[in-house]
Amino acid sequence: MGRRNYTYQSMRDERQWEIHWYAGVWRIVRPLLVGLTSLVVLVGLVYGGYRKVWDTYVAPPETETTQAVPFEVASGDSLTRVSRRLEEAGLIRSKTVFKYYCDFAGMGQKIQAGNYLLRADMSLGEIADQLTRGDGNPLVRNITMIPGWTVETLAVRLQEDGVIERAQDFLDLCRDGRQFQDYYYISDVLKTKDVQSRKYVLEGYLAADTYEVYTSSTPEEIIRRLLSQTERAFPADDQDRAESLGFSMDQILTMASLIEKEAKREDFAKVSAVFHNRLRQNMKLQSDVTIHYITGIPKMNLESQDLAVANPYNTYQITGLPPGPICSPSREAIYAALYPDETYVAENYLYFCAKDPESGELYFSRTLQEHENAVSIYAPLWKAWDEKRGIQ
Repeated sequence: MGRRNYTYQSMRDERQWEIHWYAGVWRIVRPLLVGLTSLVVLVGLVYGGYRKVWDTYVAPPETETTQAVPFEVASGDSLTRVSRRLEEAGLIRSKTVFKYYCDFAGMGQKIQAGNYLLRADMSLGEIADQLTRGDGNPLVRNITMIPGWTVETLAVRLQEDGVIERAQDFLDLCRDGRQFQDYYYISDVLKTKDVQSRKYVLEGYLAADTYEVYTSSTPEEIIRRLLSQTERAFPADDQDRAESLGFSMDQILTMASLIEKEAKREDFAKVSAVFHNRLRQNMKLQSDVTIHYITGIPKMNLESQDLAVANPYNTYQITGLPPGPICSPSREAIYAALYPDETYVAENYLYFCAKDPESGELYFSRTLQEHENAVSIYAPLWKAWDEKRGIQ
């Protein structure tokens, strides 16, 4: 009897222990199961929401298509306009999402004008990438007229870059100029007595700047685009200043073109002072860069045969300014022509020459003897410079 009671008690204790053990485990597992279940539900809800948002606003309108849709981005189109037109064309689901995507990715200001072929199965990223790479057929492109360039330099560059077919067509228009006499300053040039002596009527009038032109532009249209900037590069105040100095706009541009070629920017006003002083005293300008314009060779060590060439641009032979500009001057060179260095004007500096050609620094003199002494010192450097570049 006692043994049976002991066995029963043991079995009951073991049963209670098992119940207690399962209860302990359940207390640990139950929160984990509840949390896991909640997480699964949450993930399901998030994924469902994500899929809904994706399918409604982000996903390509079509999953698979080979049909390309022509799409044009015009010059000046804003991101908002491009986004709206993409949605209207059925290429994206949401103009707002596309706009935010481009802004977030830093592409908002990089979309390029052009004609593109897009597909409705392209992602937002693929469309944005293509529009910012500009790998469609562009409607416009940039061209640059660099200060100091001649019309010949520009024409060759435009042909090399595929902007125009033939440089000669461009140069023929620049040489004659009569097609552009509706611009008052070109009309004035055409009325000057020495217009027939000019190499190019438009030399100096294609303002140095960067321009956006249509890829379909003709040489005449490109020239007109550049001429439209000339009046802004030479405003009314400058014309008033030129008149007060006794010069025309054309003469100031001519002087500025010599200054542009002769000096670095920090010496522009000093070179201008020398030219003003020499003109006032009826001295020949004796500017080497006018010889370079004639020969097309930037030779530093000019010799007697170079200086004796018969040409209306040779300022070693003519008195006063050459018939017209020899390049397109910068705004800074124009300003220097209008406002020469007052100290150098007052102290009557009449000469300058190059020092070390590598630095571009100039040496200024007031007297002929001082100038000749400087030339004797620096001329060997000029000769070595020419020899190094194979210029004879």
